[in-house]
Amino acid sequence: MPEPLLLDFADGVALLTLNRPARLNALGNDLLAAIQDALDRIEFDAATRAVVITGAGRAFSAGADIKAFQQHMQAGPAEAIAHFMRPGHRMTRRVESFPKPVIAAVNGLAFGGGCELVESTHIALAAEDATFAKAEVNIGIIPTFGGTQRLPRNVGRKAALELILTGRVFDAAEAARLGLVNRVLPANEVLPAALGLARTLAAKPPLTLAAALSAVHRGMDASIDDGLAIEEAAFARIASTHDAQEGVAAFVEKRAPAFLGR
Repeated sequence: MPEPLLLDFADGVALLTLNRPARLNALGNDLLAAIQDALDRIEFDAATRAVVITGAGRAFSAGADIKAFQQHMQAGPAEAIAHFMRPGHRMTRRVESFPKPVIAAVNGLAFGGGCELVESTHIALAAEDATFAKAEVNIGIIPTFGGTQRLPRNVGRKAALELILTGRVFDAAEAARLGLVNRVLPANEVLPAALGLARTLAAKPPLTLAAALSAVHRGMDASIDDGLAIEEAAFARIASTHDAQEGVAAFVEKRAPAFLGR
C-alpha cells in the first residue's frame, strides 16, 4: 500500500501531501496519525520553519473515512467517540496549536473533516475550482473533527450555522468572502503560491512567529483583558532573544536584519 502521507522538505518548508487519491484523501486513522507523526518530527527540526498541507489528485480531502469508521458508529457512542472523533480532534488541535505556520493549499474539494483541517490551519489558499462543504448533516451526524467550534470562529456564528445545518456545497469565492480561506488562485498557482508564502515565513524570526501564533490562538477564547495579558507574556518571552534585539537594531541602523533563530 502507498504511504498515506508524503513528506518533502526544501528551503525551510515541509510539504505534507495527503496521499489517498483513490479515496479522495479520506482521513482514516492511519492518515490522521501520519499527520501528527510528521508534525512531531517537524516541530523539533530547526531547519524547517513552515508547513504546507495539500492533497494528491483532485481532492484536498473528502473528509473522514466514513466506511472505515462505520463499525465504530455501530458499536455505540463511547466507541465512536474514542475511535472516530478523538483522533480527528487530536489532529486538528495539533495543527491549530502548532508553533510553526501551517498553510493549507486547497487544491480541490474539502468536505467534512477536510474542511475542518482547513479551519485548523493558520492560513489557507484555495484553487478557483475548490469546493467546500460541512456535509455531515446529510449522513445524520454533526461535524466531528472540531467543526462546530472552529467554523464559527472562522466565519461567524450565523454563517457557520447555515453551512452546518444545510450541508450545502460552497465554492472558493464564498469561502474567501466568509474568511475560511485567505486567497483564491488559479488551480495551477495554488501550491506554488503556498510554498512561496511558506518560504517567506521561513525567513522570519521563528521564535517571534511562534509567540505570535500562540498569542492569537490562546487569545481567541479569552476576554480582552486576559488576551492582553497573553500578548504581554508572549512579548516577554521574545523581547530578550537575539532576533528581537537584532531586528530592532537593524531598523534603527537602517540595515537588513540577520535573524539566527535564537
